[in-house]
Amino acid sequence: MRIEIWADVVCGWAHIGKRRLEKALASWDGEPVEVVWRPYQIDPSAPAEAVPMAQALLDPVADEALRACSPGLSPAENRARVAEVAASEGLGAQWGSSYRAGTLEAHRLIALAYEEGGAALQDRVVERVLNAHFVEVRDISDLAVLTEIAADAGLAEAAGYTGAGPDRQTLPGAELTRELLLTGKAKGVRTSPTIVANGLALEGAQPPETIAAFLRDAAGHAPRRLPAEVERLRHAESLLDQRDPFGALTLLRPLMDAHGDDRGVRLLAARAYFGSAQLNRARTALESLVAESPPTTPTPATCWAAPCNARAATRRPPPTSPWPPP
Repeated sequence: MRIEIWADVVCGWAHIGKRRLEKALASWDGEPVEVVWRPYQIDPSAPAEAVPMAQALLDPVADEALRACSPGLSPAENRARVAEVAASEGLGAQWGSSYRAGTLEAHRLIALAYEEGGAALQDRVVERVLNAHFVEVRDISDLAVLTEIAADAGLAEAAGYTGAGPDRQTLPGAELTRELLLTGKAKGVRTSPTIVANGLALEGAQPPETIAAFLRDAAGHAPRRLPAEVERLRHAESLLDQRDPFGALTLLRPLMDAHGDDRGVRLLAARAYFGSAQLNRARTALESLVAESPPTTPTPATCWAAPCNARAATRRPPPTSPWPPP
């Protein structure tokens, strides 16, 4: 059974949840399990280069986001509370973070670790990243820190850290990480950590006994397995429903390349073009769908084509006419 942990590596509860899951699995006597970490960002607006937490808390946006994580507590009070829980889980009395750090690059390294070496290697990298952030109090957005972690795991070359001045957007695994973040959003992941197994989800760093009970329920659950292409299509549609047309197009791109003649893929792409104001592309896609099978009754394609054509017309300059009029 695959257990997915959707979590952010700057989330203290993710670190605590990792320990609690390990305790739950220590007495697990069910089927073999594979634990896979998936990316989630609790602070997607965090800067790529970290800033000290004391400075970050002066930002009203960051302060508001942190207060939303702990209603009724100030950020400082919440940090003290989480640190106390972490200490009780054996994570260290000095446990805590000192940076507001962007986590996209750390997530890329973690995703790449699974692709290169499976769950065991990924677990080692996750442990190192969490330890660096919360125990060693280092900046995990710093490429030097991540390069050190990657080198210790034998991943420096695979991660693209052996060259000078790597472009973070084109490094190996960057596109995979962006897709995984969108997939989590499409699935409805909304907190860190969220444990998913056999189509069931458990939110938060629950006690080991609660996690164990959840895993027993998941082991007895048999979700319907869909082809990967169908899953991707459904995730893209979910992103459209969440008003994220650009995310939907990102997930649709491989389907458009491999199944460009499929009407369902083309219609969803047209909707995404329309939602992202790429009206000429939307109109071209919809008109080709309508032309292939002219309907006698309204179809989804014709229903979408009408507003698309109307909006596209407003973008074109009006036709010239003689002046003054006759």
